[in-house]
Amino acid sequence: MFAEERRQRIAERARAEGRVDVTALAAAFDVTTETIRRDLTALERQGVVKKVHGGAIPLERLGFEPTVAARDTVQTAAKERIAAAALAEVPDEGAILLDAGTTTARIAEALPADRELTVVTNSVLIASLLAAKPRLTVLIVGGKVRGRTMAAVDDWALRALADTYVDVAFVGANGISVERGLTTPDTGEAAVKRAMIGAARKTVVTADHTKVGNDCLARFGTLDQVDVFVTDTGLDADLAADLEAADLKVVRA
Repeated sequence: MFAEERRQRIAERARAEGRVDVTALAAAFDVTTETIRRDLTALERQGVVKKVHGGAIPLERLGFEPTVAARDTVQTAAKERIAAAALAEVPDEGAILLDAGTTTARIAEALPADRELTVVTNSVLIASLLAAKPRLTVLIVGGKVRGRTMAAVDDWALRALADTYVDVAFVGANGISVERGLTTPDTGEAAVKRAMIGAARKTVVTADHTKVGNDCLARFGTLDQVDVFVTDTGLDADLAADLEAADLKVVRA
């Protein structure tokens, strides 16, 4: 395979998966890790990717946001494991908040049917999913619905969250890093996520390993505002250590 063809495939994989890993790419293309690092350097110079620890992310991730349907097909097994692990943070009774997102949607699907819970969400999809569970009280936060994520945002949502207080908030993130904290591409969703953190006694961030090391446009929180970060075993050990050194509890499912 010619270098240009390999680099094109690397770029395609980065866009599809949100992140590429040097070691995994070397194995997939049967080349050395040094060859892959040279490929990533070339792609970075072309403005296609940004090199991060152990790999690279597509440059458009800093401002680009895929649709919820597209995100639902990526890292599916990891998201299911994350959701299963996150259930340990769900109280036996009381109120929880579920942020809009494909990982939090899997938490919604996995919620035990025998618990008396009030679930607050800004996700149209999650609300419709949970409405069929008879022992749950489902409250949907109003506001302008973003078609890309099916999340309610803006002033109506913020006003509702200002008068809400829950035991645990499960919040998603498009980016999480020691340097920038919690980030997402859209400023409206960032404001809602920020309000969710403020509305909870305990905050659990759920995101697969491809989000770690990413920095998106809008910051909505710092690591010291997070009680638990639930991710998957694909997270690089060094990156996990960096997060734990910042006094963040990391659970790898």
